[in-house]
Amino acid sequence: MREKKLSLLLIFISILIFFSCNKQENSMVKKELFGTLQNGENIYSYTLTNKSGMSATIINYGATVVKLKVPDKNGNIEDVILGYDSLSGYVNGASYFGGIVGRYGNRIAKGKFTLDGKEYQLPTNNGQNSLHGGTIGFNKRVWQAKELEGENPALQLTYVSPDGEEGYPGTLTLTVTYTLTDKNGLEINYKATTDKPTILNPTNHCYFNLSGDPNNTILNEVLMINADKFTPVDSTLIPTGQLEDVANTPMDFRKPTEIGERINDDFQQLKYAGGYDHNWVLNNYNGSVREGVTAYDSTSGIFMEVLTDQPGVQFYTGNFLDGKDRGKDGIYYKFRTGFCLECQHFPDSPNQKDFPSVVLRPGETYTQTTIYEFSVK
Repeated sequence: MREKKLSLLLIFISILIFFSCNKQENSMVKKELFGTLQNGENIYSYTLTNKSGMSATIINYGATVVKLKVPDKNGNIEDVILGYDSLSGYVNGASYFGGIVGRYGNRIAKGKFTLDGKEYQLPTNNGQNSLHGGTIGFNKRVWQAKELEGENPALQLTYVSPDGEEGYPGTLTLTVTYTLTDKNGLEINYKATTDKPTILNPTNHCYFNLSGDPNNTILNEVLMINADKFTPVDSTLIPTGQLEDVANTPMDFRKPTEIGERINDDFQQLKYAGGYDHNWVLNNYNGSVREGVTAYDSTSGIFMEVLTDQPGVQFYTGNFLDGKDRGKDGIYYKFRTGFCLECQHFPDSPNQKDFPSVVLRPGETYTQTTIYEFSVK
């Protein structure tokens, strides 16, 4: 009897060891030290990997996506976003590579807005305007990270922005959850609350190069934007408040079109921005997730679909990349070697009464979902 009990105990222990090892081997989130800030605080990277071999590496500095690796048409794994090899690049860089920007992604005219009769002044860090949350936006903050258990690998990051930070009212708690789906999608879910009325428009600022080689420009990549209208801007890239038809202009991407096909056309909006740096008014906005944009690179065969519940998307063609920013593998990122698709509410919405509201009040919960989904063609 005693031998039988001992035998059963050994079997039980073996089963525990098996499942423990199996769980460790199949762990879908790998945590590593990424670097250390000047104040001595450690920053960690979290690599999420799904069953298809796609992976996303995210650091808790800026809730930043530093690598996004997907299969190409030949089965090779390509990193399709720009970024840096070390923490210092993200600390010192000014291009917002891969970060979560906020409180307000995009521009606010002259850094001013009025809410409930009170005027607020934000830092002006983009000429006379405020851009991506101000001098020290969310992409320059340390977030609290938590690995989530579930069917798909996921990482939750939280940042508490105190009342008055960068001039914004209210203590805001923002949680961003990155999940790798079984459809090779990087799903980004946002959730936020505030203790005072405030404005909020966070977005992700990945620069994509679907060829997997940032020595290539993005001009031959093919883009489709499901939008009949865009928001034209003035010479400082602030929306005029109007919605203009894309028809018969270089802004028409309703059919798949190479990014470079019309980027140098004699068109005032392109001259203002030095290329594309505009907000498109996505069709079928009703608060639900739907297809907004597709992008395709014929050399790699990588096809990206962007799904979002947001009313707009900022399409930016790396017009300010100038070959001085040294990125991954020592490559200097040149003019138009990456493009951004920032799903968002419209720029300068607090000052535009006809744009969708970006006001968040106590008792309300802000939510957003955006998915970058990859396949090959």
